[in-house]
Amino acid sequence: DVGFVRVIGKGNKERLVPIGSSAIKYIGLYVAHVRVHQAIQKGEEDILFLNRRGKRLTRVMIFLIIKDLVKKAGINKTISPHTFRHSFATHLVEGGADLRAVQEMLGHESITTTEIYTHLDREYLRKTLEQFHPGFQQKNAGSA
Repeated sequence: DVGFVRVIGKGNKERLVPIGSSAIKYIGLYVAHVRVHQAIQKGEEDILFLNRRGKRLTRVMIFLIIKDLVKKAGINKTISPHTFRHSFATHLVEGGADLRAVQEMLGHESITTTEIYTHLDREYLRKTLEQFHPGFQQKNAGSA
């Protein structure tokens, strides 16, 4: 099962992004058990995630929530909402997703912006192989 969520991004640009059955399930639980108890300010009825005053979460608030969760998880990296966006796009492209579909989901006007996700850093790939592939370094010591 796939559903769609309406996302309003930079410049008030609107797009529909597909979500899977697991996300649909948990959004349903959130709406039924959490959201139903929240105050909702006039004009915010269609907004999924609200703050304590019943208004939409701002970009800054989402960043602060993520920062707090990262700290609680013991992760010593800076992770932002953009990190999730970048990881999402990278996984789609690496999994063989159509670049135009990724472009649409990210809301990029130009395919050139989306193509950034197709350019993998060769040095990063080499270091990953050295670190995680048993015997790679010994077998390929003389190769470049």
